Amino acid sequence: MEGENGKKLKILCLHGFRTSGSFLKKQISKWDPSLFIQFDMVFPDGKYPAGGKSDIEGIFPPPYYEWFQFEKDFTVYFNLEECISYLCDYITANGPFDGFLGFSQGATLSALLIGYQAQGKVLKEHPPIKFFISISGSKFRDPSICDVAYKDPIKAKSVHFIGEKDWLKLPSEDLASAFDKPFIIRHPQGHTVPRLDEVAISQLRKWITEEVLCQPKVEVSVCERETDHEEKMSEKTTKIEPCGTNQDKGVNGVEINKGSETVEVAQA
Repeated sequence: MEGENGKKLKILCLHGFRTSGSFLKKQISKWDPSLFIQFDMVFPDGKYPAGGKSDIEGIFPPPYYEWFQFEKDFTVYFNLEECISYLCDYITANGPFDGFLGFSQGATLSALLIGYQAQGKVLKEHPPIKFFISISGSKFRDPSICDVAYKDPIKAKSVHFIGEKDWLKLPSEDLASAFDKPFIIRHPQGHTVPRLDEVAISQLRKWITEEVLCQPKVEVSVCERETDHEEKMSEKTTKIEPCGTNQDKGVNGVEINKGSETVEVAQA
């Protein structure tokens, strides 16, 4: 269950806004540790110290970081190009990386890097990023970014965790629509790294085994087959904004998810 040359596959894990790499590592530790035992996971801190109050103050110790800054309508970004350059240098120095995992701002940024790499804008000398695990990610809203990063369906294998109560639910679906054949795992929680029930753990393990590690297909249990109704639901029209949002609650626009698979997490 290793990559070429017998080495573990390497995942770059990018944390959310005003948190830290250590906090994302703790969040992911809620998941079955066997899911990632075959991977080398790297959790860097954001480029910039938190410029304001963190939502995890009193929950997890500082320091806290952010990857870039933005205006309230999430259409103007500050220090984004500097952040991209910083991460590309980090990836080159500490890679190569096989895949990305990100939560919220970290997922949004991860998808941007993968889309930019596919269009030849960044990481030209780095091997193509093969897979992506997105938790509450979304698209950037600046058309100049959208027209490049999401110009064509992104070919990297992707799984998207989308919360029913997450205020980024629709933007997360919009991000999933930017990928070729995204796999969607829905959960009933909000804007968080969710706890996973047995069905979701089994589905994620199956995705990792078949799509990431390219091992023989695993039979789906009866319990998992009961989630097929969610796949049918994903074929229905959902209204979202064409370019997506970064952290905007007001969204509407186009049809998505016709090429995706979906499974629902039954409990928190």
